[in-house]
Amino acid sequence: MDLDELYRVLRGSHIRARSIVDTIRDPLLVLDSDLCVISANPAFYRTFATHSEETVGLPFTDLGHGQWNIAELQALLSNVIPKSASVFDYEVRADFPVMGCRTMLISAQRVEHPDSRQRILLLSIVDATARRERENDQDMLIGEYDQRIRNMLSVMRALARQTRTQGQSAEAYRDALLQRFDALARAQEISTRGDARQLADLTARIMEPYLNGTSRVRILGGPPIALKATETVSLGMILHELSTNALKHGALSTSGGEVTIAWTSGQDDEGTSVVQLGWQERNGPAATPPSAPGFGTSLIAYSVRQELGGTARLDYGPDGLTAELTFPRV
Repeated sequence: MDLDELYRVLRGSHIRARSIVDTIRDPLLVLDSDLCVISANPAFYRTFATHSEETVGLPFTDLGHGQWNIAELQALLSNVIPKSASVFDYEVRADFPVMGCRTMLISAQRVEHPDSRQRILLLSIVDATARRERENDQDMLIGEYDQRIRNMLSVMRALARQTRTQGQSAEAYRDALLQRFDALARAQEISTRGDARQLADLTARIMEPYLNGTSRVRILGGPPIALKATETVSLGMILHELSTNALKHGALSTSGGEVTIAWTSGQDDEGTSVVQLGWQERNGPAATPPSAPGFGTSLIAYSVRQELGGTARLDYGPDGLTAELTFPRV
């Protein structure tokens, strides 16, 4: 109903009109031109644990413990009656008796009686604490996803930039790059599992293309090792580079070659809890150190040092490559 209809109800059926106001769930105040309280609905008294003797006749800014005594809010409300201004969802965050810290939204509108022309201010208060918390959680989630996307794009750019082009056809470059993107995607999938990020799951996911009924890749595993998101991506890319090298030049390039992956946990000489991840190739061609660091060895060295905060040892033996990665445990 519009205001004229509401006032006709107020004149003709006071009891009915009062019952309508009393059923409004949000706190409601009626203020005069001096911003003093004329009346309040039951929701106001119930919400703020007060009563009419502590409310009616007092300036709005004096209610409670001064939570509404805000100069900017008072200036806005002072313009409502004389200038027919409106206030919509002015936010007040304060500590309230019983309720504690809450976020309240203040809205105010001038109401004018159609006959007497008396002007009053109708002020409503909405508790938006839960809504604001949801919005803040959503903002944090969006920010986290934005950061993850930025990080992943940075990694993808680095992979594209570092993938070797010299002496390769366009198809070979494309295949190498897509394989690295695929490994990144599998590692990223594990990294989004929160507390469920486990080294065993990551190893199985990255090595999945090499696992079958007659697999020459054996994952011996080790104790449960929880991983941080950054560790998951870094270790995933390291395992991919090791497996790619084994397939091209190492144990997986020959029919009898084997790869074994295992890990242990313990303490280093300084008493820090560490994880030791081992990669061992057997029955493959002799491993020889590269004449110059390639992308794979550079990525392993950088990731272990910068992302994992650990060390990497690569041994080029007559039976194949052995790698030992040591990094702090979460």
